[in-house]
Amino acid sequence: MKYYCIGIKGAGMSTLANILHDLGNQVSGYDDVQGYKYTMEGLNARGIEIFYDAHDIDKDTIVTYSKAFSPDHKEIKRVRELGLTIRDYNEVVGDITKMFTTIGISGTHGKTTTSLLISNIFNNTLGCNYFVGDGTGHATKDNKFFVIESDEFNKHFLAYSPTIAIITNIELDHVECYPGGIEEIRETFKTFGNKANVVIACGDDENIKMIDFSSDTIYYGFNENNNIVAKNVVLDEEGSKFDCYIDNELYGHFEIPLFGKHMILNALSAIAVAKYYGIDIEDTKKYINEFKGAKRRFKLKEFGDVITVDDYAHHPTEIEVTLASARQKYPNKEIVGVFLPNTYSRTEALMDDFVSAMSKADKAYVMDIHCDRERQEDYPNVSSDSIIEKVPNCEKVSIETCDKLLRHNNAVICFMSCTNIYKLEDEFERLITNK
Repeated sequence: MKYYCIGIKGAGMSTLANILHDLGNQVSGYDDVQGYKYTMEGLNARGIEIFYDAHDIDKDTIVTYSKAFSPDHKEIKRVRELGLTIRDYNEVVGDITKMFTTIGISGTHGKTTTSLLISNIFNNTLGCNYFVGDGTGHATKDNKFFVIESDEFNKHFLAYSPTIAIITNIELDHVECYPGGIEEIRETFKTFGNKANVVIACGDDENIKMIDFSSDTIYYGFNENNNIVAKNVVLDEEGSKFDCYIDNELYGHFEIPLFGKHMILNALSAIAVAKYYGIDIEDTKKYINEFKGAKRRFKLKEFGDVITVDDYAHHPTEIEVTLASARQKYPNKEIVGVFLPNTYSRTEALMDDFVSAMSKADKAYVMDIHCDRERQEDYPNVSSDSIIEKVPNCEKVSIETCDKLLRHNNAVICFMSCTNIYKLEDEFERLITNK
């Protein structure tokens, strides 16, 4: 079949394009952004053609498009006028999940890292296809398993057909998609979990524990009442160490090159699903230890005594764990938080939590809110200034004032956002390199 992916450089869409190609389809795509994005690595390796303007498209081509693109975008209007078949992104992904034994990794945070942990274990043992939201994806028809990051945005994951549903945590987010608030979010995760034969979920999470799943459920966490428990935890500059107990019996000792207690939770979910499918514990240890992290998740660069961290953190909880991880790895350095908020609705709904999270930095900087799917005039009282004025030792920063960051020596500067904070990072790297 032939597929045309509009917004093909987006993290999810690029991954879908890669997998459709790997499964033997003809794939091409369109994007507004002509410059390089990290998601192009897989597309370029497969020779998937990317267009930036109008061109001929075969009549039997199926079109899907990123939800970041408005339905009245010129390219979507054009393919509609051509009479082409248009299918929702999540429906196309859902079709793929039905082809395999699917392990769906969901949750407000930790989906990408957990998906990559599990795919690394399975890919090197039982074999698997994988679809991860950082632009990483691969598939062959011969594999039995399909590991997929399952996003709750716009309830996309309800189109999927998981055999195993992993739920890492549940918090208020994507408020523009869930007018019913946290209650609607919980109900949506319940529906997703009940589509699976087995749910593997973090039992320390209050919102998860409020759900009565009809599927068999395995709970993991730090609390003693879970089926799988991490004990004797040590967090140091080398990573994280813990003993894993399953049903009150010692399963094994793990030492992982990842930082923060949240990473131990991610590892526990990977251990749980690996054991469920009979993967040897030594293989599980080996492939967790080999894991180097996801793209745009705690990525480090060194510039003398200054370390930069690039992280996808865009929710208050993610900001807190990124800053905490920086402190764990670099306890003797100043921790600087640089945040680019995304969407006015999220900023408004979680304002107090953003203030609390950014207050964990020794010095904080916040950029103007970026949003490509909401209008600022609809949120007249929402701005980054509302965060800045409440966070101690905080000020605004922009590309034009990036030289402010050069004040910091012996520091870890954490650049955090799900959107284009890389422009500020690039400018900082240019400035510090030429300093």
